[in-house]
Amino acid sequence: MDGYSQYRFDPTRLRTPCYVVDVGLLRGNLQILADVKAQTGCKILLALKCFAMHRLFPLLAETLDGVCASSPHEARLGFEEFGKEVHTFGAAYSQADMEDICRTSDHILFNSCAQLERFVPMIMAHAAGSGKKIELGIRINPEHSEGAVAMYDPCAPGSRLGIRREQLQEELLAQVRGLHWHNLCEQDADCLERTVRAVEERFGDLIPRMRYVNFGGGHHITRPGYDLARLVRVINSFKERWGVQVYLEPGEAVALNCGYLVSTVLDLTKADMAIAIMDSSVPAHMPDVLEMPYRPHIIDSGGEGEKKYSYRIGGLSCLAGDVAGSYSFDRPLAVGDRLVFSDMAIYTMVKNNTFNGVGLPSIYLYEPEEDRYECVRSFGYEDFKNRLS
Repeated sequence: MDGYSQYRFDPTRLRTPCYVVDVGLLRGNLQILADVKAQTGCKILLALKCFAMHRLFPLLAETLDGVCASSPHEARLGFEEFGKEVHTFGAAYSQADMEDICRTSDHILFNSCAQLERFVPMIMAHAAGSGKKIELGIRINPEHSEGAVAMYDPCAPGSRLGIRREQLQEELLAQVRGLHWHNLCEQDADCLERTVRAVEERFGDLIPRMRYVNFGGGHHITRPGYDLARLVRVINSFKERWGVQVYLEPGEAVALNCGYLVSTVLDLTKADMAIAIMDSSVPAHMPDVLEMPYRPHIIDSGGEGEKKYSYRIGGLSCLAGDVAGSYSFDRPLAVGDRLVFSDMAIYTMVKNNTFNGVGLPSIYLYEPEEDRYECVRSFGYEDFKNRLS
């Protein structure tokens, strides 16, 4: 079913371009995550790299146990706005980074033994002076790949992420309480099950020394058809074998299929095919379409030639590749028509930019039970101007 079709969502009521987060769909995802927690006792963190709309943190905090951050700014946002656990991992930290992170984080995870050795004295001194408890962890590399695309595979050959077993200096682990890995990307529980076996083979002797193990992200838990029963079995059997707390830190699963980018057709033209130009920009407003790459879905559209009228949908920037893809529709497009791209709450909103001076989309919340829209944020010239000077 096309995302919002169960509700009265009317894109013509919105000023475009804009992102819309459907709170009803978000609550549905949170219920699935709450059920997993209830059946396993695991803790689930929000990955801020994927979804960082702090207006919704109070709702998310009703179910989730905290946030995982990848930078001092994300850690500060989680500390100030979420009000629960803050887990911070960085590929590397500077001295200034660590000073900030010590103030905002409850758990600090390291990507190398050298960084662990360098910063442990500083962290312990901060904890002693402030009375704040800070737990230390390390990110391990299971050297087990499940990803199909090397760019998104943290366990691909040459990956800079995670400590491989032969690099591990066990004498530095006296104060380490957590193991963390991340190797999945939009995948099911069978991939996790195989990864757990690989971790146990390489790092099983370390697990009893830990208080918790973090299975990382990439679990598509809220996707229709995801094997929830297997996920529950994997978590519970791991806890039974090792007696540790298990964490998950999905980003996509929290807000999967909960948001849209709504655009308006500005012009229709003809080259070697019919072209529609919209008031959004692919590199500015949905850059993952070019980075992944993938073809985003437009509500009520089909593939090229599937329906009667086909168009190449492009944005308004000067980049030749500012193209979402080719789509078909039941009727001809007209200037002023709305195009609604689905699944645009995750990554898209945190990655957008002002390339070409293209304005940032406004951000709306949609409450389906009340059929109410709320404009949470709009942007203008000053947001573009003040980024660079």
